[in-house]
Amino acid sequence: MKKLLALTLVLLMVLGLFAACNTVKVNPSENGATPNNTTGTNTDNTEDELKTIEDGKLIMSTNAAFPPYEMTTDDGGFEGIDVEIAQAIAEKLGLELEILDMDFDAALLAVNEGKSDIVMAGVTVNEDRKLVMDFTDSYATGVQVVIVKEGSDVTMDNLGEKMIGAQRGTTGYIYASDTPENGGYGEDHVTAYDNGATAVQALINGQVDCVIIDSAPAAEYVKDNAGLTILEGEWVTENYAIGCDKGNTQLVEAINKALTELIADGTVQKIIDKYITAE
Repeated sequence: MKKLLALTLVLLMVLGLFAACNTVKVNPSENGATPNNTTGTNTDNTEDELKTIEDGKLIMSTNAAFPPYEMTTDDGGFEGIDVEIAQAIAEKLGLELEILDMDFDAALLAVNEGKSDIVMAGVTVNEDRKLVMDFTDSYATGVQVVIVKEGSDVTMDNLGEKMIGAQRGTTGYIYASDTPENGGYGEDHVTAYDNGATAVQALINGQVDCVIIDSAPAAEYVKDNAGLTILEGEWVTENYAIGCDKGNTQLVEAINKALTELIADGTVQKIIDKYITAE
């Protein structure tokens, strides 16, 4: 009986060793294999998974009143430079793009509140924003200009004496409303509007003397509204980037990798050229 028990224990130990050998994981790089999914869905290593708010989706918050970067279509969809670049990034990451349209301020806050994974709305990088969110590499350069009525006496030199319209939350509003000591014109000289279109309408109605806004949408507004023109010269030049929640370095790195590939193969420039024609 004792011999039978001893034999049984030996057999159990052998089987246990055999089972243990069959559960050893092999690093794909050690045997020439490559992961079959580069979007972070490898179940063998959950730390490598790309986490988004909703599985399988990349949710983008924006303010779709900023042509040609983001705007609505007649059928209720979205189009523009940011929209197409975001779509290309989502495809690279193996995700479905979902777009949430809201006020610019709300679009920025959405990434911190867990409502969106990214914000793209012609967002420029500044020190204040870097305190509350992380940014990807830049994908475009934004130039801010000044829209005035034709025949206006407004110049780049006398903006501090005029009433300025700007979109609330944008760097145009932030810089212009800052104190003169910091290079701005003071809050008394700047009126904030929910979007660029409303600011331009205020200019047409005579409620403000000029509007500070990025050059691409400025060109669209001037083209669509007779009697408006853009002052010669650049008010300020900035870089556009994609905003993510603070500390989400994994998503930032994944987007940067996708952006690098899309810039290298000409996709980003092709999208920009589609909406902004060289003059």
